[in-house]
Amino acid sequence: MHHELSLITTIAAALGFGLLFGMLAIRLKLPALVGYLAAGVLIGPATPGFVADVQLASQLAEIGVMLLMFGVGLHFSLGDLLDVKKIALPGALLQIAVATLMGMGLAHWWGWGLGAGLVFGLALSVASTVVLLRALEARGVLDSLNGRIAVGWLVVEDLVMVLVLVMLPALSGPLGGRGDAGAELWPALGKTLLQVGAFVAFMLVVGRKIFPWFLWRVAKTNSRELFTLSVIAAAVGIAYASSHFFGVSFALGAFFAGMVLRESELSHRAAEESLPLRDAFSVLFFVSVGMLFDPMVLLEYPLQVLGVVAIILFGKSIAAFVLVLALRYPLNTAITVSASLAQIGEFSFILAALGMQLELLPVLGQNLILAGAIISIAVNPLMFTLATPLEKWLRSKPDLARRLEHPVDPLAELPMETAHEKLSGQVVLVGFGRVGRRIADDLVARGVHFVVAEQNREIVEGLRTRGIPAVAGNAAEPAVLIQAHITHAALLVIATPDTFHVRRMVEIARMLNPSVQVVVRSHNESEASLLRQETGGKVFVGEQELAASMTRHVMDTLQQRVAAH
Repeated sequence: MHHELSLITTIAAALGFGLLFGMLAIRLKLPALVGYLAAGVLIGPATPGFVADVQLASQLAEIGVMLLMFGVGLHFSLGDLLDVKKIALPGALLQIAVATLMGMGLAHWWGWGLGAGLVFGLALSVASTVVLLRALEARGVLDSLNGRIAVGWLVVEDLVMVLVLVMLPALSGPLGGRGDAGAELWPALGKTLLQVGAFVAFMLVVGRKIFPWFLWRVAKTNSRELFTLSVIAAAVGIAYASSHFFGVSFALGAFFAGMVLRESELSHRAAEESLPLRDAFSVLFFVSVGMLFDPMVLLEYPLQVLGVVAIILFGKSIAAFVLVLALRYPLNTAITVSASLAQIGEFSFILAALGMQLELLPVLGQNLILAGAIISIAVNPLMFTLATPLEKWLRSKPDLARRLEHPVDPLAELPMETAHEKLSGQVVLVGFGRVGRRIADDLVARGVHFVVAEQNREIVEGLRTRGIPAVAGNAAEPAVLIQAHITHAALLVIATPDTFHVRRMVEIARMLNPSVQVVVRSHNESEASLLRQETGGKVFVGEQELAASMTRHVMDTLQQRVAAH
């Protein structure tokens, strides 16, 4: 029996059943989000019993998307986006094209028209940034190079989908749907580009000054409630304004809001204060996805569902894997990006709904997209789990791994003209992020020679133009440390935030140079203790070093006061 549920009842049902099914999923050794999706199916219109308000749940889920994308922006600066533009931009565009052609081919085989195939293929081509964020945060790699590349890749996908959503009504008539007679393609496209460009310019020029300043003003009130309110109001308000005034999606508006607020020194506090609400509304997002799903499609069209899932999990992933390697990035990056793209989400639902409104996409198409989304979201954590064994298996085939990673890559070798004195007794610096840059600046100021090993090719190119020796690649591979001349180095400094490969880096370095000294960056004391045992090197913990520096300053100040009296 259908019940008209109020806002409170809808939230209570979604969160309550989400909690129960999430706990059940954890007990079954499955990701909690599988339980959230199952809860949505249970309270959705396709199953008997209570039926929640799908429209209301979708709007609540949209708030969850805003807050989650706002959180991504707080961790992802404009510099991070520009650092990965040479892989994220071409990679995302080519991957969208390949995945769309796959979907169109499948639709053509089923006898669908060109318009239905285009909408269907585009819906399968774009992954969910919300799902990716949860996966990267769960594995602690959001701030790593691979994490920044994956997020940048999906941001480009989102931008492309914004253009698609504007262009589709203008193309609907020629594609066989219910077209807008007054719509023209190029004026619509030009208007969209101007709106997006105006929004980005506004946020980067005006927003970067106003919003951090405003956050400081609120913080000075010493009111935690007002500070939390200002963060949430900024995320939701900017997202809404971006859509209302500039035609940009809520998700992208919230993302850029987070990026400009990241300029404030209070960005970490903003992220912490908004975390509980982000978590709660992300549950509503997954529950709302489950509510849209009709389980009968699995029984009535099993082969079609398998075809859709195959494109999402394997077709897109293989295409991304090949593209990343073709752009000369490491095997580890290719595998991470491939796992990141093995799902679809919010933009797929929006595109499918628009396709239905324009009478381009059949009802079966929407159901297949939803089935593919739920299955791929549920299976995506497994894809990340399989990434490490897959990389190990490929590494166990040295010839295959070398062919995949392009050993002739010029950035993987130091230039022949590098001065010999720079490659003896030097420091090998692994990672050129925020910490690595500061170390490098101090080494330059003191006239100490060093070689940088960095996975980001664009950073390596920039360093070489400045005359700093640098090699591109993962320092957990012997070839990279060999090119950095670790055999003649005095110190190995590992400044990368990704500590997963630290032990392997140290093993290779000490095998090639037993006398090399090791310095490692760590995030917490438990991790540092383990690294000290495994590497025998000097490990620095951020919080400890900050406390030590502040203590030294306090003692120096007290001594000066005593001396003055």
